[in-house]
Amino acid sequence: MAKVTDILRSSRRPFASFELVPPLKGSDASRLYQSIDPLMQFNPPFINVTCHRDEVEFVPNGDGTYTKMTLARRPSTVAIVAAIMRRYPQLGIVPHVICGGASRSRVESELLDLHFLGIQNVVALRGDAMPGQRFFMPEADGFCYSSELVAMVTNLNHGQYLDPTVKDGMATNFCTGVAAYPEKHFEAANPDTDITYLKRKVEAGADYIVTQMFFDNEVFYRFRDKVSKAGIDVPMIPGLKPISAKKQTELLPRSFHIDIPQRLMEVLSQADDAYRVGTDWAIQQSIDLLKHGVPAIHYYTMAKPDNVCQIVKAVF
Repeated sequence: MAKVTDILRSSRRPFASFELVPPLKGSDASRLYQSIDPLMQFNPPFINVTCHRDEVEFVPNGDGTYTKMTLARRPSTVAIVAAIMRRYPQLGIVPHVICGGASRSRVESELLDLHFLGIQNVVALRGDAMPGQRFFMPEADGFCYSSELVAMVTNLNHGQYLDPTVKDGMATNFCTGVAAYPEKHFEAANPDTDITYLKRKVEAGADYIVTQMFFDNEVFYRFRDKVSKAGIDVPMIPGLKPISAKKQTELLPRSFHIDIPQRLMEVLSQADDAYRVGTDWAIQQSIDLLKHGVPAIHYYTMAKPDNVCQIVKAVF
């Protein structure tokens, strides 16, 4: 697969890319393929694969004590990537790599495993706090910030490993994407500080940006202008997710710290078919974004691609 930046540079017209959530542990690869098969009709240049940190549970013992257990809820990123490559050898895969729940050496090992598979693109993320924790806590000898992870990828691209005994190490060839938040990351003190953090990721070596979902394009356009004024000149791809149920107007702001426009709330409150309303809203968002010159649109499918397929058919 070509690098994402090369695809953006060489594409004659905007395109759609997709992001999926791997199936839970206990499923086989067929569940994964069910999420991807409908999207292949659009010949996507790449698909992103999310990553989820291991979780910790305290299991009660019979004597009143508890045993700490680390649980992986989904197959590993490397296994997911290998399964996708086996079925779709021509499809570009962009795995997410996260700081949360891993030491620096473990992150490096995962990156090198992906390099062995021929992966040339990754998205570097800090990741969320562990369930039950109020704030993100890095592992011992782990990364606190995604900019540190980006710097590791940049070092590997120069053949610089954590292990000082590795001499003349093989250089990787990763193109690194990072996340941005048009409505501000909830932990940032203010929007300007958030853009400062974004700039740090780019200065550490990030090659392109993918935004968090948003439902008001004007929010994205204002954010894009601020990013440009800050001197950040790497490509930025807007991310969209269609609403599929009224309940999501409560869940999405809580989970992703985003706003739902009042106009969309009003339309949904009067509608019998929230799925249709959400799809139509995303279609209009997409058309307007393309008119405003975005190079691509990244759709969050959440492993349920039917409404995204309707949107892409109507827009591209």
